Amino acid sequence: MEKKPVYGRITRLSRENGGGGMDIIARIAEEKIREAIRKGELDNLAYRGKRVKVEDLSRVPPELRPGYILLKNAGLLPEELQLKKEIVNLERLLECCYEDEERRVLKKNLNEKTLRFNMLMEKRGRGRCSAVEAYRSKIYDRLGRR
Repeated sequence: MEKKPVYGRITRLSRENGGGGMDIIARIAEEKIREAIRKGELDNLAYRGKRVKVEDLSRVPPELRPGYILLKNAGLLPEELQLKKEIVNLERLLECCYEDEERRVLKKNLNEKTLRFNMLMEKRGRGRCSAVEAYRSKIYDRLGRR
């Protein structure tokens, strides 16, 4: 009777990478999993028998994924997402605000957050180069959308 790999992804990765060092790691991992199953250490897991939601991180650069997952599990947002969230909130407040002084303060805060966000995106190599994006707030001001 052939043993089926308990943790098939490791075995698949091992085959895709031409075997080598991953084979030994795959075997060790599978043996540890089998041993834990035999001892009953995996019987009382919270999601036993339920599908685990796998998060799509394809849009997150590979070098940032571990940090993203760590921050997410700690209930924190990466700086760019926090800034984006604040920008959206400021835009909504601006839409509802009718007092000139308060609008001025909100616009100033919005411009600061947007500038910080754009600088962060450029630093990480994900900036926008389009002239429309560079002058977006000015265009919206001219059109009276803000």
